[in-house]
Amino acid sequence: MKKLLKLCLAVAVMASMLSLFACGEAPEEKKPAEAPAPEAEAPKEAPKAFKVGFVYVSPVGDAGYSYAHDLGRKAVAAMPGVETKFSESVPEGADSERVIRNMARNGFNMIFTTSFGYMDPTIKVAKEFPDVAFMHCSGFKKSENVSNYFGRIYQSRYLTGLVAGAMTKSNKIGYVAAFPIPEVIRGINAFTIGVREVNPEAEVRVVWTKTWYDPALEKDAAKSLLDAGCDVITQHQDSPAPQEAAEEAGAYAIGYNSDMSSFAPKANLTSAIWNWGPAYVKTVEEGMNGAWKGDQSMWWSMADGVVDIAPFGPMVPEDVKASVLAKKAELVAGKDTIFAGPVKNQKGEVVIPEGTTAPDADLLGMTWFVEGVVGTTE
Repeated sequence: MKKLLKLCLAVAVMASMLSLFACGEAPEEKKPAEAPAPEAEAPKEAPKAFKVGFVYVSPVGDAGYSYAHDLGRKAVAAMPGVETKFSESVPEGADSERVIRNMARNGFNMIFTTSFGYMDPTIKVAKEFPDVAFMHCSGFKKSENVSNYFGRIYQSRYLTGLVAGAMTKSNKIGYVAAFPIPEVIRGINAFTIGVREVNPEAEVRVVWTKTWYDPALEKDAAKSLLDAGCDVITQHQDSPAPQEAAEEAGAYAIGYNSDMSSFAPKANLTSAIWNWGPAYVKTVEEGMNGAWKGDQSMWWSMADGVVDIAPFGPMVPEDVKASVLAKKAELVAGKDTIFAGPVKNQKGEVVIPEGTTAPDADLLGMTWFVEGVVGTTE
């Protein structure tokens, strides 16, 4: 019996060992070590846009000065990698300084300040932000990061004067003007030189409004000139109100800044116009490429495509069109003799002698009227 028990025990132990062997896990197979996964590259940041700001003295919808500048801004906004913003109807003085400073604080790379009265605020803010490029329109002060610019719009004024001189019957032409500063005085003089080149008997009567943009006041000024016998009205103002006054009175008109014919289709002979797009695009490209320089003065001309005249109205005779376009071709070719002597002032004194041409410095500082202008520079 004991032997039988021992035998059974031995069989049980054997069976248990066999069971463990049959059900046991195979030794773990060592796998080759995997190479560590490469670290994911951090997403690249999109390049920052080149931010360009514009400050306007009047509404962009005025069809005038600020409207023309904003057409230039839109050309810049279409450039790849550029972001633009504008502030409109910004008064000259403390308000403009605040607007310009806010743009500089908000990371704008280049700021265009487009009115003469923004000059000192631009210079002041530029000192605080030496890494920002500032472009001031129509002024004369500069610094390491401020350049000024303008266009020879007097060339367009001269051409429109040729038209006015040919079209007047009363020999009285009215000029609604903003402020008696060199920019405006120079334009009046060039216009008058054109008028008297084709009509020596004609005179140009000037009324000052002392505002860039006030449609009601501009219209009243035009009406006063019409009441004085003027049969052609032109302007250095931002709204088409003088054009409308001329059409209502059955007179002719010459616009400024943009083609104003749609506001007075029966009166508008042509307009002296700005085309800021090419100049603005070129300037911004220079800023983006690191080629822009401060302390510069740019005075773009008809040859540069920045100033021009609008299409003629249907009432302008073909011979007048032809003669004006011939003079325009000379200006486009770089032949500018508008302020070539002899040129007399209102007193009949020769101020630009025969055989000489007024240098740019004299034109930029012009404070006197030529012979043929009725009015004062005050």
